[in-house]
Amino acid sequence: MESWFLLGGAGFLGGAMNALAGGGSFVTLSALVAAGVPSVSANATSSVALYPGGALSVFVYRKGLGEVGGVPLRPSLAATVAGGFVGAMLLLLTSNGAFDRILPWLLLAATVTLILGPRLGAVLRRHFRAGPILILSLQFALGVYGGYFGGAVGLMMMAAWSLIDSADVKRMAPARTLMVTGANTIAVLCFALAGAVAWLPALLVGIGALAGGYVGARLGRILPATVVRGGTIALAVAMTIAFFLRGYLGVSFTKL
Repeated sequence: MESWFLLGGAGFLGGAMNALAGGGSFVTLSALVAAGVPSVSANATSSVALYPGGALSVFVYRKGLGEVGGVPLRPSLAATVAGGFVGAMLLLLTSNGAFDRILPWLLLAATVTLILGPRLGAVLRRHFRAGPILILSLQFALGVYGGYFGGAVGLMMMAAWSLIDSADVKRMAPARTLMVTGANTIAVLCFALAGAVAWLPALLVGIGALAGGYVGARLGRILPATVVRGGTIALAVAMTIAFFLRGYLGVSFTKL
């Protein structure tokens, strides 16, 4: 019963974070691993559980949807979904042991890109303008990342977009939520068909994520972008350190 509250609470927080700026899977993945779900299954389960909350956030954000770096939504979404399928297939071919060691580096890449993205973006935008081919290629790569590792794909997307677009995280949130949901749509279908989902934990996390996704999307309209960004970075750093301790020093989450 204690783990039920842990998973439900993690789902609520994760759903709210995904609606605000991304990174909700930092919380849900950690909670699932702490509850004893193997890492590959935990990653797949987290993606499935957060999917309804993400879809609800898309509905709340629907009026704010716009282009991605000047490219219309439909081709950007198609590229992201295609990448999500490739990433999901790659995850299903990865062992738990290998994923435990790959995971911290994926988290580190997301965190560093999020922190440095705005500064690097300002420099890059002064020297060149990204064209449609580059942006669609970027979306495909982000889709692969999202399908393989659902955790922090929203953060990676926001960080990558900050390199090509000067918009703040609040303005980019609707399109980012749609793209993440698109990649997750194909990924969760693959995970479900492959039997990689722990369904009871997914249900518990998913119920919390539905409520969190709605609340987070509402908060996203009123909270300052600096507050959203600062809180997301702080959690990303903490979870990255935690997964390095787990993957390379064998420290369990119950001891952190």
